[in-house]
Amino acid sequence: MTTTTWTTDELASIGEAEELHVSSFRSDGTLRPFVTIWVVRVDDAIYIRSAYGSDNPWFRRAKASGTGRIHAGGIEADVTFAEPDDDVHADIDAAYHAKYDRYGPKIVGTVAGTHAIETTLRVLPNAD
Repeated sequence: MTTTTWTTDELASIGEAEELHVSSFRSDGTLRPFVTIWVVRVDDAIYIRSAYGSDNPWFRRAKASGTGRIHAGGIEADVTFAEPDDDVHADIDAAYHAKYDRYGPKIVGTVAGTHAIETTLRVLPNAD
């Protein structure tokens, strides 16, 4: 898949959305059922993390397929799931805390901290 960059409006809409619905593609090209997760924006990038570790089925499938579709903030897009840069994790943690701390430390702790690094995916839009 060829990826492109999010527009300013897409970044704002997705980044401000309370939740994101994510699905990965099966090998036959069909979509798996959508899963609702939290999403954050850091600079010009969108990130998602698995709250229940790297064995969470949606995360394993997204990482294995590398492609999927998201719905968030009125945006629906086919996407590529990529590894984030190593130096962005502290900013991702801060974004999760800023956006979701009102839910309490126990739940935010599932997606923030060093244990969450391995469950982080950068979400990139596919070119049309």
